[in-house]
Amino acid sequence: MTAFKLTRYAPTPSGFLHLGNIYSFILTYHLAKKHQARILLRIDDMDRERVKTKFIQDIFDNLDFMELPYDLGPKNAADFKANYSQTKRLDLYVNAMENLKKNKKLFACDCSRKKIEKMNPKGFYTGFCRNRNLPYDNKEVAWRYQADMHQDIRFKDLHEGHLIGKLPGILTDFIVRKKDGLPAYQLTSVVDDLHFGVDLIVRGKDLWGSTLAQVLLSDALEPNTFSQNTFYHHPLIQDPNRQKLSKSAGATSIQFLRKSGKKKEDVYSMIGEWLGIREKINSLDAFGKFV
Repeated sequence: MTAFKLTRYAPTPSGFLHLGNIYSFILTYHLAKKHQARILLRIDDMDRERVKTKFIQDIFDNLDFMELPYDLGPKNAADFKANYSQTKRLDLYVNAMENLKKNKKLFACDCSRKKIEKMNPKGFYTGFCRNRNLPYDNKEVAWRYQADMHQDIRFKDLHEGHLIGKLPGILTDFIVRKKDGLPAYQLTSVVDDLHFGVDLIVRGKDLWGSTLAQVLLSDALEPNTFSQNTFYHHPLIQDPNRQKLSKSAGATSIQFLRKSGKKKEDVYSMIGEWLGIREKINSLDAFGKFV
């Protein structure tokens, strides 16, 4: 059995945690236990428009309510704000972006979402600004990674070994710095995983494209070990109507369930039922045999 050093819970505080988030944490916990890894709590709060204090507090409330343990990271919302917010690591992100810019991997783009949708009905970026040579310091420009959409990208899957994929169209020339000047998710995630020493990344299958983008991005940075990490992309939990859960669907939020009088055993049981597990599940440990 391969041993890993560190994995992570990496929620984004842009809504209340729902059953799907907890399911991902359950898998992370059991894979960490199985592979002798520690768990880091990493909260991705760089999206300043969507992040709210109440959503940050919700993360801590629900980890406590569900009794989901972790080894490293903030112990409460105040500790997070003081010591672990991504705003505390801005210098790392800026340094990475400057290296990419120096190596001519980026270009400036002033396209709006509406303009992109006019050029491509699916909303895929067309590379319109690639050769316009817009200055990086122009106001209202994003920085995009100039990606080779035909390149084979290799990464290691926990169960299937080495896999190969190509970037999906939606991630054509993905953004690494937003128009507000702040680093975007693909870059911050890579830099954070490198900074903390994460070597096992557990995430939903909906983030398969992000894995490819991040491996590609990491290869363009200074020599690093990110592409040697192991990934596990788990199926997404769906509601009884076979719909993907979202943070805007309040009835599946843990906060809603708690306020409705549900106990942690009820929540674990609900997740087990929605996964189609016939055996009664009412605790974190009970999921172990199914991971």
